[in-house]
Order: sequence, then C-alpha cells, then structure tokens
Amino acid sequence: MALLLGKNKSDLKDSSKKRGRQKISSNHFSDLPLVPVRGTVIFPHTELALTFGRPRSIAAVEAASKKNNLLCLVSQKDAQIDRPGEKDLYSIGTLAKIIRLYPAEEAVYALVKGLSRVEIREFTQDQPFFRVKVKILPEILTADNETQALAAYLKRSFRKAVNLGKSVELTTVMKLMTSEIDLSELADQIALALDVSTEEKQVLLETLQVKKRLEKVVSLISHELKVLRLEQKIATKTKDKFEKSAREAMLRERKKVIEKELGEADEEEQETKELRLKIRKAMMPREVVVKAKKELKRLSRLSPNHPEKGYIRTYLDWLVELPWSKSTPNKTRIEKAAKILDEDHYGLDKIKERIIEYLAVMKLKSRNETGKQSKQVKKKLSSGQRKEVGGPTILCFVGPPGVGKTSIGKSIARALGRKFVRMSLGGIRDEAEIRGHRRTYVGAMPGRIIQGIKNVGTRNPVFMLDEIDKVGADFRGDPSAALLEALDPEQNFEFSDHYLEVPFDLTGVMFITTANVLHTIPPALRDRMEVIRFPGYTEDEKFFIAKKFLWTKQLKANGLGEKEVAILDEVLKEIISRYTREAGVRDLERNLAAICRKLARKTAEGKKMIKAVARTDMRKFLGPTKFTPVLAEKKDEVGMATGLAYTEAGGDVLFIEVALMPGKGSLLLTGKLGKVMKESAKAAFSYVRSRWQELGLKKDFYKSLDIHIHVPEGATPKDGPSAGIAIASALISAFTKQPTFKDVGLTGEITLRGRVLEVGGIKEKVIAAHRAGLKTVILPKENKKDLEDVPKKVLKDIKFIYVSHMDQVLKVAIKPASKTSRQSPAN
Repeated sequence: MALLLGKNKSDLKDSSKKRGRQKISSNHFSDLPLVPVRGTVIFPHTELALTFGRPRSIAAVEAASKKNNLLCLVSQKDAQIDRPGEKDLYSIGTLAKIIRLYPAEEAVYALVKGLSRVEIREFTQDQPFFRVKVKILPEILTADNETQALAAYLKRSFRKAVNLGKSVELTTVMKLMTSEIDLSELADQIALALDVSTEEKQVLLETLQVKKRLEKVVSLISHELKVLRLEQKIATKTKDKFEKSAREAMLRERKKVIEKELGEADEEEQETKELRLKIRKAMMPREVVVKAKKELKRLSRLSPNHPEKGYIRTYLDWLVELPWSKSTPNKTRIEKAAKILDEDHYGLDKIKERIIEYLAVMKLKSRNETGKQSKQVKKKLSSGQRKEVGGPTILCFVGPPGVGKTSIGKSIARALGRKFVRMSLGGIRDEAEIRGHRRTYVGAMPGRIIQGIKNVGTRNPVFMLDEIDKVGADFRGDPSAALLEALDPEQNFEFSDHYLEVPFDLTGVMFITTANVLHTIPPALRDRMEVIRFPGYTEDEKFFIAKKFLWTKQLKANGLGEKEVAILDEVLKEIISRYTREAGVRDLERNLAAICRKLARKTAEGKKMIKAVARTDMRKFLGPTKFTPVLAEKKDEVGMATGLAYTEAGGDVLFIEVALMPGKGSLLLTGKLGKVMKESAKAAFSYVRSRWQELGLKKDFYKSLDIHIHVPEGATPKDGPSAGIAIASALISAFTKQPTFKDVGLTGEITLRGRVLEVGGIKEKVIAAHRAGLKTVILPKENKKDLEDVPKKVLKDIKFIYVSHMDQVLKVAIKPASKTSRQSPAN
C-alpha cells in the first residue's frame, strides 16, 4: 500500500459528507476489518487518498465498504514484510471511514478519513484478512494558556516551514491557519505533514494527552526548520558560486578578446608557449613528441577550472623534464677505476677484476659508437627509430650483509663519472612501484625507475636495485614480473611505464642488483642477470678494513681528529674475535663507533684523553666479551660432530649432538630442522643401520634404543643436505662409543650407500671454519675446485681432506678405538 501524491479534484470535491467530526455511537467495535499500512501512520482528523494493492488489504477494504465503511488502519513495524502477522503490527491504530472507493484492475484506490485512535484488544480473524475487536481511546485535552501558546507557536513554525519550501497541500495550509481549528486536529494534521520516521509518527499517535502531543510536534517541527534553513543556505551558496563562476568565465573571455585585439598574450597562452618550447628543447623521440603535442592541444582547450587541467599539466611536466637525450659522458679510465675501487674497498680481488673487465668492455663499445656512427644513431632516435641493440649486462651482487655490495655500486658510479641512483626493493609488493600508476587514478605518478632517472637528470646513471631477493607479491601484482622488462637488455630499449604511456629507452642505464640469497629470486628474473658472489671477510681482511677505513671514518663521524686517538692492533683483533661474529663488518663498525662515542664524551667533558685504545680499556668501553672462541673449551666427545653451514649471513659452524636412550628404535629430530635436513638425517641413520657389521655393532643394535639428533640454537631455522656426513659421524660415534675430533669440520651430502656428494657455499664454510679455529676440514672430492677462491692464509692454516665415501670420513673424524691420540689423516 502506498500514499497517493495528489488528489483528483473532480473525484474528491464532492464528499457527500460533512468534513467535521464523525459521531461514534459506541466505544467498542467487534469484527472490524483491519488493514496494515506500510511506511506511514494514519492520524485522526486527516483525509488521505490511499492505494491498496495486497490481496488481504483489498479484501478487507471491500468487506468494509459492503457493511458500514469503517475499518481499522494500523502501521507495520517493518515496512519490508509483505505478509505481516499479529506481532508485526502496532497495538494502537486509527479508526477510519471510507469516503469514496475507486476499484481498479490490480488495486483499490480509496479516500479515507481518520476518525479516532483505537487500541486493538483481540484478533478475531486472520483469513482472508484480519478482523479485530478494538476500543476507542479518548483524548485528554487541558484547555489552559500554555496549551494555547503551544498551538500558536506551532502555527507560526509551520508557516515558516512552508515559506522555506516545505511541500504541503494548499488546502491543508489554509485549514491549519484558521483560528477555529481544534487543538487535537492541529497537532494531528501537522504530525502527518512532518518529514519524520514511521516510529516517531507512531509515538505521536499513541500520545493521548493533547498538550504533550503539541510539545512533541513543536520539537520535531523546530528540528525540521533548522534543516530547511541549512538547505536554503546551501542552495544560496551554490547559486552564488555558480553565478560567480559564470561571471568570471564571461569576463575571462572578454579579457582574451581585448588582449587579442591589443596583441597581448594572457597567462594561459604564455604557459602553452613555454610548454611548446620545452617540448622542442627536450629532443624527444618522434612518437613522444606527437603524444606531447596532442596533450598540449587538449590542455589549451580546457577552461581554467576544469578538473583535468592540473592532471594534464603534471603529465606534460613529466614528459619535458625527463632526460630523453641528456647523458653523462663516460669517463672510463681503467687505471683510475681500479684505483677508485682499491681506495673504497679492501680485498674482493675477484669482484674488482670482474668489474674492471666490465668497464673495459663498456669503454670499447663507447669508442666504437663515436663520430659518424653516433650522429646516425642520434638522427634515428630523433626520428622515432630505436636502436634495437642489447644494453649492458645486468650485474647481480650476491652475498651476506655488510660485505660491501651497495658501496661498491657507488664506487662504480664514481669510477665512471656517472650519477648514482639507489632504489630499495625490500618489501615492495605493488607492481605500480615499478611500472607506475595509470593516469586514470587520482594522484597517479610514474614508477620509481622513471622517477629516479628524472631526479638525476641523465639517461645513463648507475641504477642500483637493492635487496632484489626480498620483493613480495600480492593482489596488486608481482613487482618481480614488472622487473623482467626493465632488466632485459633485449627489451628495455622500449620500457613501458603505465603513467607515461610512451616507451622510454633504458639501454644507457647500468643496472646493478644486490641480494643476500638467490633462491627467492624468480628463475626468469635470475636468468637475466650475471651473478657475482661476494664472500664473507676473513679475520685478517676485517682487521685491515677496520684499521684502514672504519676507525678513521668513525673518528670523523664522532667529531674527533683523524690522528687524535689511535687503536692498537691487538684491540682490533680482540673486537673481531670476541665482540663480533659476522660475514661482513657492520657489527665491527658499530663497536668502533661505541668506542668513539665514549672518547667524544670524555673530550666534551674536558677529561684527560688517552692516546691509544689498549686491550685493558675494552671492558670499560664495550663491556664483557660477547663471544668465546668456538672450540676453546671443547674436547673430543662421543656423539658430537662439527658441521659447516652456509646462511644468508655467510658461513657458520653447527654442532650436531646425538643422544641414545632406552626405547623402541624411534628417531627424534629437533633444532628447527627443515624438510631436506630431516631427510638427510634419516638417510644417515639408514646408512649406519646398513653398515652394522663393518662398524662392529649388533644386528638389532637400535631396536632397544631411541635416537635423538639435535642441532643447537633451536630457534634458528636450518635446512639443506650438506650436514649429512656430520650427522652420520655423530651417530656412529654415539653407537660405537668412540669420540670425534673436536677440531675437524665436516660438510657433504650422504647417500644410502655411503657416497659423499658435492655441496655449495664452500668458500663461506671454509672461512667460518677458519674463524672458529678448526684445523682440519673434510670436503667432498668434487668440491676441491671451489677452494681456488679461498684466501691463501685460510688455505695455509687449515688441512683439507677430500673424500668420496663415508669410510674415508670415519678414518679422519673419529678416534680409533685402540688409540687415545689422534692419527694423522692422509689426503
């Protein structure tokens, strides 16, 4: 059922009844048809044209028209319910009389008049429509001055609301403004016209005291007046703003005409001329020029207040400010480059040699492109043709933190005389960070590659993509996939940025990437880069780095003179061995910084400054030692072996422990081991079981025991197959009760038949063994070739045993049962 928005005068002008109060002969009515009303409340003293469309409602109206035209109209609590029950209706409604009925095809239209408030006492029928027993609720009227004042105030407020634009029928307004109107009718008529919820109107219907009803209606009409005034204020402001904009546009057009007649250019035309000149000077490729001119034409046609004007202007600024043809001349002098690399970094000879080779190739290529050939290339570029030649190889520096990967990139830029850009990829998960946002988005901008090139103002910088192994991916795309084009020398001559919408040539950019590990880099991306591995530093290399570079650097950083305080060699060695344990030198530099800060405080307080930091000052400056020599307090033990591991932080030493307990032959593995390492431990155990005779064990030696293999530092994840021979040695030591040698390190994968297979990370593992004080290292025979990159001092201090089978390992790693002293193993 819905309210009719208007009335047909020809249908409603002849009511054939007086519009005054109907006389009710009884206070109770039985079997009165009930019609649920949705979305409104019917009040006494009001006439409404209603539409009845639900079958039950139509049946109730027709039944009422056949008897005495009386029915009960009750509001629904929820207007969404199509077939309401007894609980879905309010208990108080309105007794109404049908004045005129207009049957239609699928609905019934009726003019009804509210007579009085009624309370439902009982439902006597629910099919095919509701019939109810109701009681008429008398109204309570107190005729005092306050009530009269409320009525007068309500009339004035209603008149103000109408004047502010409230939509009310003219006949209702005229009737309410008469002085003879009943107070109860006044409250009900205005309550019907209020723009409030059904719940609030129902409260007014249920208020029997006329004075209280008037108070509530006054409160609601006052709120509505505030809303109407605010709406009028907003409408006035909008109108004024529109009129002001129209006036400004008209005056601006007049100004243009006048300036044109006087031969003067306005600001907008001047801006357009400046942009056109910048486009000409930018030396863009032809297709970019076409795009820029097209956007400039759009910009000149837009009005100053158009929302797209700022976006187009920003886009054109990006196009003209990009270094399409500006490049830094290569100052590649091989001798100077080698000198710069040596000045900035100690050691890393293999890496430096590879970088010098790379720079030499670049120099030769640059020389071949000079003269007439370079002029032809320039002509092709300006005409829009692109030189489809692969750019320089993409280098990927892989190594543990703190070994100089990022700083050597800066040295390369300095050696070439080029600008340096660093972009950290760690944690990036949005493809738009690389390729940019499309211009349809608010706040769109190019990707960080284009931003970096624009900031340095040259098309051939050294561009370092740091932490490429830590790129993520989520619902916004995969940044590593977007890097495929940028880092492919065969494709990046037409790098597509979503914001620019035109290709940009990246062949002149020297890309260098850094990573701690390779396995997290997607294979397709890894295939586009030449990997250069950075090993961890030896203790001697750390000593020279600290002495030559870090101590001087920290003295300067903390406001001390370069030669104001010295540091003894023995102190540096003590810090390296007892206060740090890392592949790089960051922690070492932090410890030196801590010493310099304490010295700076002494100087600032005017205390006597020491001339050199001695070993006796260590505890005062750095506190107690953090690390002890790994093997200093260890002895040859049963059921323990020393393994070698390779981590993101470089090489490390692992102690593998085996404990035997009474049980049923179960194998327990702890120490946060990965899947591969667990499988390696099971393979080692199976090898031991298969060799029970050769090892002098009983056939069922394991059935009454539980075997527990643990790798200490349980919170650190560990994985990989390289601990296989170390686990097997520890198991055999535990079962045979023969101790292993404490100063023998083992690395190698084991098979079920006892073969020892090749593993990776040999250089880092050997350096870690040297740092830990191991004297002998057992390696797979196939890994002998990997020792070429190990520093000579490390090779000199460690004895290497190359093995191909587990039997050879046992001869070196485990003490023979008949001897208490160690045999000298043979190579």
